[in-house]
Amino acid sequence: MTGGLTLEAAAKLNLFLRVLAREEDGYHGIETLFCRVGLADTLTFEPREPTGVTLDVEGSRTDVGPDEENLAVRAARLVLDATGNRFGVAITLTKRIPVAAGLGGGSSDAAAALQAVNALAGNPVPRHELFQFAARLGADVPFFLSGAALALGWGRGERLFVVPPLPRAPVLVLCPPIAIPTVEAYGWVDQLRAGAGRRGAVALDLEALASWGSVGRMAGNDFEVPVFGKHPEVRAAYEALAATQPLVCRLSGSGAALFAIYRSERDREDARLRLGKKFGRVIATESA
Repeated sequence: MTGGLTLEAAAKLNLFLRVLAREEDGYHGIETLFCRVGLADTLTFEPREPTGVTLDVEGSRTDVGPDEENLAVRAARLVLDATGNRFGVAITLTKRIPVAAGLGGGSSDAAAALQAVNALAGNPVPRHELFQFAARLGADVPFFLSGAALALGWGRGERLFVVPPLPRAPVLVLCPPIAIPTVEAYGWVDQLRAGAGRRGAVALDLEALASWGSVGRMAGNDFEVPVFGKHPEVRAAYEALAATQPLVCRLSGSGAALFAIYRSERDREDARLRLGKKFGRVIATESA
C-alpha cells in the first residue's frame, strides 16, 4: 500500500451515437465514437487503516447521490473486494462535470477509482480484469479506463477500437437545466421505432474519422429526435448552438448536454458571448 493518489477524471462527448435493437435482457446495443475532453473532475484517494470506502464531495453533495449508488465508490469496493479488503479508502471528489448530462462524469470517476485503488494495493488486479469490472459498472467506464482520446465503442460500450486522435480543437458544452434519465430516453427511442422496421447500414473507415470536417458530416445521435420532441427547450438550445457555425454540433449521450466544436478559440469565444446564459450553463473546454 502506497501513499495517496490524485487523478483527473475527464468528460467525454459522443461524436456520433446509434442506438441498436433492445436485447432480451432489456439492454440496448450502441455504436458510438467517444471523444475525451479537457473538462474533468478531480479525485484524491487516501488509504486508511479501517476497511471500507468513504466519499467526501467538494461542491454540491446532492449531485452525486448516496454513497452506495456512486460509481466511484462502487468501483473502489470492487477492487478492495478482489484484493482481500486489506485496507480502506477515503475518496475526495471535486465535481466539475455536470451530472446526468450525457458527459460520462460518473463513469469517468469510476474508471479513476479502479486505477487508483488498484495502484494503492500494488496493482495486483490485471488490466483485463479491471476492464471486466469497468463493463459491470457502466457502458462508458471501459472507454475512460482505456485512456484513449478517441475510440469507437459498440456492444454496450465495452468493446472498443482505439483510433488516432483528431487535432485538438476548442469545444463549448451547453448544459440546459434539465436532467434526462437514461432509461427514459431509451424508452422514447423504442416508442419512435415501433413498427419502423430495421435500421439502415453504415460503413466506417479510418479516413472518415481523420478530420473534424469528415466527422461532422457523419455525426448524429439517435437520442436527439425523441429528446428534442419531449423537451423543446433542449431543441431551442441546440438550434442556438448550431447557429454559431461550429464544425460539429450534437447532443452528447442521452443529454441534455449539447456540444459544439470550433475551428479556433476566437470562434468559440464569439459563440460563448452570443449564447450568454439564456439556454443554460456554458463551459469552454477542448478536445483531447
